Formats: sequence, C-alpha cells, structure tokens
Amino acid sequence: MTRTPHRPGLDAQGFIVREGSLAGVPDAFRPVVSAARDRLPEVFGTRLHSAYVYGSIPRGTARVGRSDLDLLVALREEPSDADRDAVRALGEALDEEFGQIDGVGTLLHGRARLLSDPERYDLGWFLACLCTPLLGADLAEHLPRYRPDPLLARETNGDLARWLPRWRERIEGAADTEEARRPLVRFMSRHLVRTGFTLVMPRWQGWTSDLRRMAGAFAEYYPERAAQLRAAAEHGTEPVGDPVVLRSYVDDLGPWLAAEYARVHGVKALRPD
Repeated sequence: MTRTPHRPGLDAQGFIVREGSLAGVPDAFRPVVSAARDRLPEVFGTRLHSAYVYGSIPRGTARVGRSDLDLLVALREEPSDADRDAVRALGEALDEEFGQIDGVGTLLHGRARLLSDPERYDLGWFLACLCTPLLGADLAEHLPRYRPDPLLARETNGDLARWLPRWRERIEGAADTEEARRPLVRFMSRHLVRTGFTLVMPRWQGWTSDLRRMAGAFAEYYPERAAQLRAAAEHGTEPVGDPVVLRSYVDDLGPWLAAEYARVHGVKALRPD
C-alpha cells in the first residue's frame, strides 16, 4: 500500500486550510476580542466593511502578558491618515486596558485593495488563509483558494531585499538599550523565519504558522543555515536586546536569504506604495 505523504495545513485537495477561529480564542483573551469587536464600529461607523483577528489569539496559542492582539480592518474606501491615527489610538487604549495582551497591531486597508489583482497572492491570501472573521461580510468569499506554490512564495515574501535598508535605518535610529532593541529583534526574527519557510514551502508542500516548525522545515533544505533560523525562531517568541543579533540579521542572514529567495522564486512585484 502506498502511503500518502503528510501535508500539514492543507486539505485533501492540497489547498491551504484557513487558520484560527473565534471558538479557539483562549478564555483569557475573549474580553479583549469582544472589546475590539464592539469598538471598531464606533470608530468607523458605516465606513467599516469588515474586521478580522489573526495570529496566536485565534489560533489558541496566545500567552497571557506576552502575546499581542493582531487585527485586520477593511474599510469601504481607502483609509486616510486620520483613520490610521484613530485605529492606532484604539490599539493603545486596548493595550492599556487589558493586561493580558502586550500591544495591538492593526492592518488597515480599503476593500478594493484587498481584492485587487496585485494583492491576490499577498494581502488577499493573508486575509483568506490567516485571518479569522470578526465583523462584517467575509471578503474571502471573493478570493480564490490557495496552494503552497512558487507564485504564493514570491508574492508573499519575495521583497526582503527592499526591507533590509529600512531595517538598518531602524536599528541605527533605535535607542541604545535592551528595551528598545527587543521589539526590533522580535519583529525581524519573525519576518526572517517566515521568509525562510516560504522559500522552501513549495518543496515542503504544506503550511504552518508555528515559528519553530517553520525553522524545522527550512532546515530540511538548508542545513548549513538551520542553526541561524532556529535561533531566530526562538528570538521571535523570546526576544533579546542584543545588538549583535540585529547586525547579524541585516549583514548576514538577511542578505543571504534575500539573494537565495530571488534566485529560487524571483522578486515580488512592486506595489504602488
């Protein structure tokens, strides 16, 4: 009998299964999610099309006092600077009120952009596969189903080379303290691990959002860089404020990963912004 290979994160047809659910939100985080659901309409009124929660909270893996609340908000038109200020203020208010979260991150976009052809395999995929509906009509109904193929790999993370100069600027501009560097380490570690994973995703033929499992999948194809990505996966959940780690990201691991990504999958198409 031929054994069917295990394909984590995919359904029987090979499509990526949508992550998370409101039912899977841990009890400690339910008041936070409920507050966000109640207050978003107060901020945007009828201009709000829909809202989603993503990340560790709907996946059920959030840790009290350590995990942040991640939201995606879709407006009926493109957001203004005032809209961005308003959603930032809402996040700050939620973070101050609920001690079980460590920050709020909100992606704010117009409906048209989320459904646009240039975003079909980037923001569109992100919404359809990684976001849990919280409010309004689900835009995923207007999007295709997705496979872990080279096109998805290129359009999700094929722009690391463009990010590296900005990362260097952020490192140079950060205060010379461990407290200031830790958020940078966490952000860059997660970005690098996810990029390393999507580099090998079409060969691995599966999907996961678990950083350690991502690093393990990468290690199967790039053993010479495995230790670096596994360390980054640890720093993505337990960040350190070490400047040496940040420099290694922008001077060694990041440039190598960007070059290898371009060689294997090509470079992500430019966006207007």
